[in-house]
Amino acid sequence: MFEKIAIYGTGAIGGWLGARLAAAGAHVGAVARGATLQAVRQNGLRLIEQGTERAVKIEASDDPAALGAQDLVIVAVKAPAMAAVAQHIAPLLGPETTVLTAMNGVPWWFLQGFGGRAAGRTLESVDPGGAVARAIAARRVIGGVVHASCSLDAPGVVHHRMGNRLIVGEPSGEATARGRALHRLLQKAGFDAELTPHIQKEIWYKLWGNMTINPACALTGATADRILDDPLTRAFISRIMLEARDIGARIGIPIAENPEDRHAVTRKLGALKPSMLQDVEAHKPLELDALLTAVRELGQLTHVATPNTDALLGLARVHARALGLYPG
Repeated sequence: MFEKIAIYGTGAIGGWLGARLAAAGAHVGAVARGATLQAVRQNGLRLIEQGTERAVKIEASDDPAALGAQDLVIVAVKAPAMAAVAQHIAPLLGPETTVLTAMNGVPWWFLQGFGGRAAGRTLESVDPGGAVARAIAARRVIGGVVHASCSLDAPGVVHHRMGNRLIVGEPSGEATARGRALHRLLQKAGFDAELTPHIQKEIWYKLWGNMTINPACALTGATADRILDDPLTRAFISRIMLEARDIGARIGIPIAENPEDRHAVTRKLGALKPSMLQDVEAHKPLELDALLTAVRELGQLTHVATPNTDALLGLARVHARALGLYPG
């Protein structure tokens, strides 16, 4: 079913997915640019795992039209890049093309066919004016959640450090032939893949930790363990998590855990430097809208007050704007 696959966003996660799929025999292309495009064309897409390095040859171009219509497009960009993706993805989309999103935070399709009273709403925080939804029809989308740590050692050189779990599912929760085919494809490529009827739940649970630790570390420059070691910052982010838990309950994603339960999981990662702090250090745009602004908007839609979420968002975006990493 998925004979032609394109990766849109050949960064750490996109590169990992593409290299694994190509190594398993899939026909993989990639939309890349600049130094990454040059490196992949010259040396292939290189993947370092468990102390060994391998290179796979894939077709790469900065022009989606050069790759043509695909059976599967894996979108693995940071949320701020989605507006540009929407403008250029059309040549990759044939009549039956499936789009798998492998991104952090709340995606633009989150409330399609889901969300109780908020179902069907467009989230302005992640898709202003609905431009992404118009470019990538909801019927095309399969949602994905990545539980893995990867980094770029150099353009086109991906280092997979830990984690191998991919969770995929239809936003509607339906069991479909394409969902089963995607699950088999990912398993064949060596991923610990899981097909779920509750992909929004998986997205929300991952967000439940990321929405606090990521911006708190970006704002302070501290690693996650230092945020959790301070009783005041730990209490602050716990209050934010309780607000998000209340929102989740109102849209059909209850979380039984307490914030301290999730903190215990994060503590096991030690001196973690979350992706948003890495983006600050690399002077890249920050994903504040997908991780925080969307939660605030969902709070407004469900009539849940979010004063603590608002405070972290306000501080984080002022900091990001001062660094030129957030619009406005």
